[in-house]
Formats: sequence, C-alpha cells, structure tokens
Amino acid sequence: MQIHFLGAAEEVTGSMYLLELAQGTILIDCGFFQGRREESHRRNARLPKEATQADVAILTHAHIDHSGNLPTLVKSGFQGSIYATPATRDLCAYMLRDSARIQEADAAYLNRKYKDDPDFSPIAPIYDEEDVIKALERFVGMPYHHTFYPLPGVRAEFYNAGHILGSSEAVLTVEENGTRRTILFSGDLGRKGLPIIRDPEYPPPPIDYVVMESTYGNRVHGSILQMEDDLERVIKETVRRGGKVIVPAFAVGRTQELLYALHSLSTQHRIPPIPVFIDSPLAINVTEVFKLHPECFDQETRAFLSAHGEVFDYSQVRFVSSREESLRLNDLKGSAIIISASGMAEAGRILHHLRNNVEDERNTILIVGFMAQHTLGRRLAEQRPRVKIWGVERDLHARVEVMNSFSAHADRRDLLEFARRCGTETRTFFLVHGEPEAQKPLKDEMTQKGHSVRIPSRGEVISLE
Repeated sequence: MQIHFLGAAEEVTGSMYLLELAQGTILIDCGFFQGRREESHRRNARLPKEATQADVAILTHAHIDHSGNLPTLVKSGFQGSIYATPATRDLCAYMLRDSARIQEADAAYLNRKYKDDPDFSPIAPIYDEEDVIKALERFVGMPYHHTFYPLPGVRAEFYNAGHILGSSEAVLTVEENGTRRTILFSGDLGRKGLPIIRDPEYPPPPIDYVVMESTYGNRVHGSILQMEDDLERVIKETVRRGGKVIVPAFAVGRTQELLYALHSLSTQHRIPPIPVFIDSPLAINVTEVFKLHPECFDQETRAFLSAHGEVFDYSQVRFVSSREESLRLNDLKGSAIIISASGMAEAGRILHHLRNNVEDERNTILIVGFMAQHTLGRRLAEQRPRVKIWGVERDLHARVEVMNSFSAHADRRDLLEFARRCGTETRTFFLVHGEPEAQKPLKDEMTQKGHSVRIPSRGEVISLE
C-alpha cells in the first residue's frame, strides 16, 4: 500500500493523490495547479503518468484546484467512476464547463496577442466542453454517510468537511494482505460556525493515516462573529469616500457567503442601500445549485430562509450575465459593490474591474480568501505598489482590506482539534495543501502534542505499513 503525492504537496492548489493497492489504484482529487501562467499551463496539460493509470477516482469537493483536471484525466483514457457527493457533482457540471470556456478564451487571446512573435508557439486549451461532458458522465453521486466500494476490499464513506457546499472528507477502509487500514483524506477542512453550510464532522476513530490539509497551519483567523462587523465597516468607509468595493471571490462558497452576509446587513439596516453586482455567470449558476441543496444548510440559514423566503437575493442585488452588461459597469457612477470571479484574480471578469479601479484611491479591493503564490490576488493582498493586469503595470492606489474572518479553511486551532479528534491510534499525519511557512509550525506543534507528522514533497511515494 502506497500513497503517491502528485500535487498540492508543499504547495497550495493542484491537489492530487494516488492510493496504490494490491487490488487497484484510487485517485483522490485531480485539481488544477494555479500560479504563474506558463508553469500552470505546463503542469496542468501533462498529468502525472500515475494519475492517468488510476482505476477509480474520488473527488472531495468542487473547487477547481481539486476538480479542474478531471476532464484531462478522462481525455487521457480514464474509464473508471468518479465518486463525489451529489452537491459536488452538480457544482462540477457548471464549474468544469466554465473552466473549459476560460481556457478557450485565454488561448484565443494569447494566440492573437503574440501571433507575430516568431518565438511564440500557438497554444490550445487543455480541454474543451466536449471533454467536460465525457468527464461528467463518469460521476457517481454518493451522499454523506453512505457506504460505497470503489474497489474490492475498499469501503469508503464521505463525511461533511464544512468547507463549501458538498465538500467532503473521504474515509477509506482497506483490506489488503490480511490487514485492515483506515485512511482519511481531509480534502479542504472548513470552520465551525461558517455561514450557510453545516460544521465539519469528525470521522470516528481509529484512523491509521490522515492526509490533512494545512493551508492556514500558521494562522488563527478572525472571529466569524466579527465577519459582519468588518464588512459593515469596509462598506461604510468606502461609501464615505465615494468609492466602490471590488471583491475577487470564488464563485463557489465565498460569493454565496458574501450575499448572505450582505442580505443580513441590509435586513438590519446596517449598510447603505447601494447596488450589489454579482458579475459572474458561474456564480449565478452556482447560486442556483445552492438553492437545490438546502439539506446542506445549517440551522441558522434554514431559519433565515424561513423568515425571509430567500437567502442570497434581495432588492439591491443585480446578477450580471452578459459580457455587455459587465462592461457597462466600467462606466458606473457612485458607490457600489462588485463581486466577481476568479477568486485569485487570475482570470475572468474580475480582471477588467481591477484594471479600472485599482488606481482610484476612493475604492477598496476586498480580499476574502486565500491567494496562492504568484497570483494577482496574492500581489494585491501584499499591497504591492504596482501590479500587472493584462500585461500592463498599474499603480495600486485603492485601499486593500484583507478579511480572514471570511476564510472557509480551517485555521491552526481547527487543524489541531481535527488531529486530536482523529484519535491516539493514528500512525502518521501527512500535511498537504499548504506552503512550507504554514506547514512547519503546524508540524512542530502537532509533534509536541504527540502526533507523528510528515510533510511529503511533490512526487514523493510513501509506503504504508
């Protein structure tokens, strides 16, 4: 029994792990790597050989850094089932199509821009919508706490990870050569008390091995209870300056959380009645998927729904679908909130909103999620004095606010509690989906608490006893 750490090892994004057993191989997640454009395209276009030989796949959740390369996997010849929760399956139907469209648009743009450059080789999308359809046909929806058998001798079950709608922890119990081992793949872990979705679950011990995310292993988030107060302050300050609030936000999870918070603040008359534009066709579709899965909502959200008849929509919200509508926002006068994808500001409509607003000191760029290294979102969060957008350097005069209270990732305290609840019989924790500066202090503290911890590197293969 071996685990191949094929992605998101000593880095965030590109989650991909292969469990090699005597009876076959299971790929857990098959995500896009996100970072520098050239490196991202190279890594995403060439799946590791081990991944392409997987017999079945398990997907923990729909975020593109976990799901985005499943069409490439199928395109490479994969014929197995892709197991996921029903909500994850429904989200991927939109998200993977959107990923294909973005690739096609990016390829067309670059090919036009550099067509006269003799050193430029035309690029093609990694996959197209037809590849996405073929991948979606391989999905098998499995509810939480429903036992399924991806391979002979392997019992699997999803637990709620509390990260986004449909997110899961995958627990696999493997019978091999007369021994039984339980392996937990955490996916991305959420936080207690997050809006909308239920809290993360703790699978019952004993658990022999845990592959655990560590995105914020060195950080303690602001209080979730402080979330609305901080959002209220940012909006009021920006309105007083006559500016706009520009929010790069993931179409899945973060956009819906923002809408819920804004609806709540509006209902309480705590923010001025300024327009809120959701400028992301994907976010619009995803919001509809959220409405289809109220079984994932927590008690507070169900109560809000009962009281107001709607969670995500209210009188100030405008959903922007067409490109023409989106471009007209550039001419918008007065204060407004514009929420747009992508979440790390690497593609999509958010780029033209940033281009048109970063140089105006009246505006606020609101960062509400993790920004990976080498992304525009990271450079904004670090408040670099100049940022490059569509190849043009621009002065950053807009105010930048970073609100970690919105984070959907577990922080150091949450991760330590999760590790504790896995039980004393856990042989090894493998820290993944984190940058070294987050992983090292988490490993040190876990070790002090008596846990055995390893930080695998990308490409490393580790045997499990």
